[in-house]
Amino acid sequence: MILGPMPATILIVDDDPHIRHLLVFAFGKAGLETIEAADGEEALAQVERNAPDLVVLDINMPRMDGLEVCRRLRATSEVPIFFLSSRDDEIDRVLGIELGGDDYVVKPFSPREVVARTMAILRRTAPRAPQAEASPVIRHARLSLDTEGWAAQWNGRDVSLTVTEFTILRTLMASPTRIFSRDQIIDHVRGPGFALTDRTVDSHVRNLRRKFAEAGGGDVVETRAGIGYRLGPCGGAAPPA
Repeated sequence: MILGPMPATILIVDDDPHIRHLLVFAFGKAGLETIEAADGEEALAQVERNAPDLVVLDINMPRMDGLEVCRRLRATSEVPIFFLSSRDDEIDRVLGIELGGDDYVVKPFSPREVVARTMAILRRTAPRAPQAEASPVIRHARLSLDTEGWAAQWNGRDVSLTVTEFTILRTLMASPTRIFSRDQIIDHVRGPGFALTDRTVDSHVRNLRRKFAEAGGGDVVETRAGIGYRLGPCGGAAPPA
């Protein structure tokens, strides 16, 4: 008997059992496995034990909030993180992205929307069938991306990126002379129609710049005032003052 690929496993972290059960049902209908955690400490233990493919993470929880859980996970893992926010507070959302979150939705939310966004993230990270001649590695000066292995390098040194950071950089590298508006970046990363803000895009770009600057690449992404972003020369120059 030939077995198909194992379904992805989603860790749902929320102190409200009703929300957990709602998402367990929605993900189950989509053919995904789920595990649950009622607080941040249990979430960290579940990640350690079960290595989920994605974490759906409530921001506002007792004992340890979602932002602290994200901070601790990012110290050791690049598992995609999808935030649930109980209030429409842009500061929380932007901070979550800056800590390494990949997406977010504000409560009350549509379970179908959460599943759709989760599936989009999983598709971006799924292994791809090898192509006969096309190389999965794209390069620009000292920067290289392995688009199948989801690996970024600067001067041969690995730079750890989240799914969203990687996708933004891949978008810029695909058209290195093009300037992308923030709306165009959102369309490439999420697909059209997602209600993200300019500040969220800016937060991801700040993360990219910081990570590459720490590796010696201060000129990976350029800003074009009033327009958007494009790929920089990637020669190793210091970031602009």
